[in-house]
Amino acid sequence: MSGDLLRPLRRHEILHRHLYEIEHPGPDGRPATWTVEIDLAGDGDARLYLDGRRAATTDVPGSLPVPGGRIEVDVGLYGTTRIHLVPGSGPEHRLRPSPGTLEYRRARLARRRPGVSRAIAVTAVLILAVNLVLAVPQALELITAQPRIAELVGSFSSPVSLPGWLNATLLVAGVLAATERVLTLRRNRVLDAETLWTGL
Repeated sequence: MSGDLLRPLRRHEILHRHLYEIEHPGPDGRPATWTVEIDLAGDGDARLYLDGRRAATTDVPGSLPVPGGRIEVDVGLYGTTRIHLVPGSGPEHRLRPSPGTLEYRRARLARRRPGVSRAIAVTAVLILAVNLVLAVPQALELITAQPRIAELVGSFSSPVSLPGWLNATLLVAGVLAATERVLTLRRNRVLDAETLWTGL
């Protein structure tokens, strides 16, 4: 219901509740704080708050109206993939993570320890690249082994055969790497397409 107050973020909610904010004029032209809340454990809608009071709600992907523009929101398997203020004219601006969120903590690490942050980001890219080469062919073999799919497109035999423990390791590493990419709102069409495999 419009007018509801924004609940404080609780520690046990940081894995599924995402909050982003930006300073932007309110309806009266005065400076205001706009906050977008996405609760993946709830209905998955995006809720817009003006100075802590709900102003609008939208399905995701979708857009939320603000004076002079809109806030575009989209989510993926592991969290928020787009959260930008798009004005009627001029460049768009990404909202910043609200304090207490995992995204905020990841951004704080990037500010305080840029070298460690870069190492984590590079490791995530390498893990996803390895998964793309090793795990995706196996996923295709598994999918095309289904009789109906095999009838339509034929079967596929993966040139890669990995032991179970290594497959499990790739799966866990892929989930962590995908989560790292989402926390920093990084996306690449080819590389991040592989994250679909980690969700199988």
